Amino acid sequence: MRMLRMSIVPALVALIAFPSLAAAEQRHAVAPAALAAAVAGHTAKQDADRESIRQALARPEVSEIAAKTGIDMTRVAATAETLTGADLERAAAAARQVNDSLVGGASTVVISTTTIIIALLVVILIIVAVD
Repeated sequence: MRMLRMSIVPALVALIAFPSLAAAEQRHAVAPAALAAAVAGHTAKQDADRESIRQALARPEVSEIAAKTGIDMTRVAATAETLTGADLERAAAAARQVNDSLVGGASTVVISTTTIIIALLVVILIIVAVD
């Protein structure tokens, strides 16, 4: 018994004192650099989407239509800053359509552009109402 104890104790000490190679080696399913790049790309896309919305909401044509329909632009702008996920993507797509249709300082607002602007504002307001 004493011999068994004398051989087990040093083995246990060695196992406890020295971490095994498998535990010490850190393996990742995804490289940390790739993960950081994916997060940075996602953040950059969200920032670009929010900037598109800000640009659309800053247009005088949008403010004019919002005033005519009784929509509070301060509330819409504040809400746009809190959008995430699919809601942000939908609002940004509508905002890009507004920005593209009014590019170059077009002074004439056609019915389709007005419809897009109203749709953008309504999407943002619906998101607020649901949350």
